[in-house]
Amino acid sequence: MTTASTEPETPEADVKMTIWEHLAEFRRRLIKSTIAVIVCMIAGWAFRLQIFKWLRVPFENAWASSHLPGVPEIQTLSAPDIFAGYLEIALLAGVVGAAPIVLYQLWAFISPGLYSREKKYVIPFVFFSTSLFATGVCFAHYVVLPFAYSYFFSLLSQAGDSGTLITSKPTFEYFLDFTTRVHIVCGVVFELPLFISALSVARVVTPMQLFKFSRWAILVGFIIGAIVTPGGDVTFQFIVSGAILALYFLSVGISFVIAPKKKSNDAKGP
Repeated sequence: MTTASTEPETPEADVKMTIWEHLAEFRRRLIKSTIAVIVCMIAGWAFRLQIFKWLRVPFENAWASSHLPGVPEIQTLSAPDIFAGYLEIALLAGVVGAAPIVLYQLWAFISPGLYSREKKYVIPFVFFSTSLFATGVCFAHYVVLPFAYSYFFSLLSQAGDSGTLITSKPTFEYFLDFTTRVHIVCGVVFELPLFISALSVARVVTPMQLFKFSRWAILVGFIIGAIVTPGGDVTFQFIVSGAILALYFLSVGISFVIAPKKKSNDAKGP
């Protein structure tokens, strides 16, 4: 008769480290991440005009489709504003471009405390986290911002019917803050599948718990869609809510695949 091993699994290469060794390791990972951000930031500065042109596309297209008078304008209030704006664009490009390297350094820092079965997820973790963030940024650029700008400009058209010309001339700083904030928020929201998958691997939640919570997830998804929808636009609400729910159910499906399976400690006789 064979018996199943009941010895607890321990982290691979479980080496004791002092607090100073942990700090030294963290410092090395932080330096590598910082260098990656600086290199990508320099590249972002070189392509700042192309990035700014890309960021303007939803704003300009919504302006043209709203048939507002004149051309869209973005103004600066002082001479240094343009430099500060381009620096912000370069920094954003540096953070986004270096994200895969930063995420890998983070994983490498915590990996000594992981089990061998968990370490194999490093490449999928970096790949999917980067891909999901990029997908969220594209969703913001091609879906959220066009709807938002179109609605805001429709309010300008309605207000201009009184005979007084009301137009929009956002500052360079405000335009970049609003646009980059929307891109980053959507990118982070699209990390939901990865976040829930990590909780499943860590056994904080189980796939069945996530599945049973789905009815509440649907309600929360539509509530969030209603809150962020400008003016209560039903089409936009369904798009936002549908994206959130798709991400949640994708997370549930992934958790069923990667969640650790329970092992029986009782040996079965012949």
